[in-house]
Amino acid sequence: EILKFVFCPAEPVLNLLFRVVIDFRYLSLTMASALEDPALQRHFKGHKDAVTCIDFSPDNKQLASSSADACIMLWNFKPQSRAYKFPGHKELVTCVQFSPNGHMVASASKDRTVRLWSLNIRGDSTVLKAHTSVVRFVNFSSDGHTFITASDDKSIKAWNMHRHRFLFSLTQHTNWVRCARFSPDGRLITSCSDDKTVRIWDTNNRLCINTFMDYKGYFNHPMHSNYIDFNPTGTCVASAGADSTVKVWDIRMNKLLQHYQVHSAGVNGLSFHPSGNYLLTASSDGTVKILDLLEGRLIYTLRGHKGPVLSVAFSKSGEHFASGATDAQVLVWKTNFDKYSIKEIVKLQLKRTCPEAPPHLNDIYPRSQHLHAHHGHSIEINPLFEVADTQNFDPPVTEVE
Repeated sequence: EILKFVFCPAEPVLNLLFRVVIDFRYLSLTMASALEDPALQRHFKGHKDAVTCIDFSPDNKQLASSSADACIMLWNFKPQSRAYKFPGHKELVTCVQFSPNGHMVASASKDRTVRLWSLNIRGDSTVLKAHTSVVRFVNFSSDGHTFITASDDKSIKAWNMHRHRFLFSLTQHTNWVRCARFSPDGRLITSCSDDKTVRIWDTNNRLCINTFMDYKGYFNHPMHSNYIDFNPTGTCVASAGADSTVKVWDIRMNKLLQHYQVHSAGVNGLSFHPSGNYLLTASSDGTVKILDLLEGRLIYTLRGHKGPVLSVAFSKSGEHFASGATDAQVLVWKTNFDKYSIKEIVKLQLKRTCPEAPPHLNDIYPRSQHLHAHHGHSIEINPLFEVADTQNFDPPVTEVE
């Protein structure tokens, strides 16, 4: 009876008042729901060419990036802090990574060298002529005593961190080695190659103990190679390939656990959330996607870059993640979603797109395209439209000689 009275043609003022109340209710619901989505927090501009790799410092206060402009950059999250550019490599820098104690940064390059940088204003670095071809990747063991390098010369080399001394080579790959990483406990190494294999190596006896065949291979974007990663427990390996797929392998049972085909172009990089429940992927289709590994489904698609996305990385705490692309930008996002289960996310998004309301409210539509239904569509987030002003100014850049 109340509804009949309110929507009586003779009462236009009450009709308008009721609609304002409902609109406010819906707006509040939309704003609350948006808090659970990944949110763009910072964007860094300073590189002059594609960003090939990114890595968070162990204390989550800095971010390192490498680029096709032959430089690495060190970004500070403290507002108005300077960014530092470290030139030194003679060609494209393919990879950058912080040491576990955060005191040094290692970089790999197309110039066939690896550099170990001291993070000071002088930009001191040690140059290792590591390989006879492009060095694609560099990775530290969790104790910081050893690091490995992967190269187009078909080898993986291990080095002593403190003495910068060569230790051993792994040479069973028959084509370019795109990526190599230590397991969290340092007892294993995983690698992927253009010979279309993922290999697992024992660091004690230096033997390949398992091989997974990936028939599409890893030849993707020529400027990046972050195609493989261990999950935080070291029981699984995720790999990304040129066929637009992401695969998760169980190294204990020696079998493929999950297979995702969510991108429309080659996948250039991936990163596990510290909880092991989520996986970030970067693709030449210009998107970053977030997979829920417990539910085995895609939950978010992020569109913030203009051009292929080459690298993604979660922070060590998991509260943030970053992406780098051919548009020479680094975008830093706040996770938000990791505080909720997939069922809660689905419920919140259903409320956003299909608010529980009387029939007369069917003409109210969401203010942005966050379509999410039971059949499993992911949530689309495009900060270029939704966050017009990120309130981030380009930091002053100091070039370290």
